[in-house]
Amino acid sequence: MTRTALLLAGIAPLAFAVPAAAQSMDHSMHASQPAAKPAPEASTCTPEHAAMGHCTLDSAPVEETPDAGMKAMDHGAPPSDPDCPPEHAAMGHCTPKQAPAHDMPHGQQATGASGTDLPPGDAPAPLPPDEWYADRVFPKDAMEHSRHAMMIENGAQQVGFVSLNLAEYQARKGRDGFRWEGEAWYGGDINRLTLKSEGETVFGEGLESGEVQALYSRAIGPYFNAQAGVRQDFGHGPDRTYATVGFEGLAPYWFEVEGALFLSNRGDVLARLEGSYDQRITQKWILQPMAEANFAAQDVPESGIGSGLSDVELGLRLRYEIVREFAPYVGVEWTRKVGDTARFARAAGEDASGVSFAIGVKAWF
Repeated sequence: MTRTALLLAGIAPLAFAVPAAAQSMDHSMHASQPAAKPAPEASTCTPEHAAMGHCTLDSAPVEETPDAGMKAMDHGAPPSDPDCPPEHAAMGHCTPKQAPAHDMPHGQQATGASGTDLPPGDAPAPLPPDEWYADRVFPKDAMEHSRHAMMIENGAQQVGFVSLNLAEYQARKGRDGFRWEGEAWYGGDINRLTLKSEGETVFGEGLESGEVQALYSRAIGPYFNAQAGVRQDFGHGPDRTYATVGFEGLAPYWFEVEGALFLSNRGDVLARLEGSYDQRITQKWILQPMAEANFAAQDVPESGIGSGLSDVELGLRLRYEIVREFAPYVGVEWTRKVGDTARFARAAGEDASGVSFAIGVKAWF
């Protein structure tokens, strides 16, 4: 036991001394000798990884930072497309849009840009092509003939139209009758020959008044036509022939308006202004208010017309379109003769105003 105790007492100082010496030697070695550089290896940095900033293609070691690769790509490069980041474009996943010339760095403006790729400006538009591609394949004379036929059928075709705006039975106090108003024209988009007719009869008394107009109509805008021609009156009053100028068209808010000035062969000057509006209640039911006013520059006693505003007519009709081309209707109409015209009517034993109920049909083809 005594020998064992003496042996352990001798070994204990050595056990504490060895780690201290080893630690001292390790620090001294690091302090005195430089760190060994790793052996150069074959480059494994692909262009895709270099574009994403994961490595560099340069053989010299470069200290990398998280955005070093992005800075390398953005330096001197055009602004990136937010829908196609540079790293995706480098990997072939997308193609960035061409930046406008004023946003690109100096010396890197796009060349060959056209259309919507061009920056905003006020440069004149390029001239349209002056040749037909089909002329390279087919004889030019044959193509000229084909183009002429196409223009006639699609841009200068002649069309006919007939419209019966009013064809109605009118129930009035002791003077029931029939009234009509219609129009027909033939021509193109610009020039047309137009015929108009309107009038009314009284049952048992025959035709009370009527007129026919033959007019040349020319478009003076997208919504209006100017008209000129002649008007012929017939009926109980004296026959008159008038030179006519007027207009018709579609006013703002979809009001259909029409006006005319008449000069008779006796020097009488008359004028007329009328308008209507189609108020759709449903796709089939349409309520149409309408108004008409007649004027005269002088008294025409033989026709029962006084100077100034001679008469006013207001109507309201409700129609049902069975089809677009055919619509029966019911309505009410109020008429009033004014001024000297009313005086002439009373002298002839007629009422100066009246109300009538109407049932009729509106059609076109």
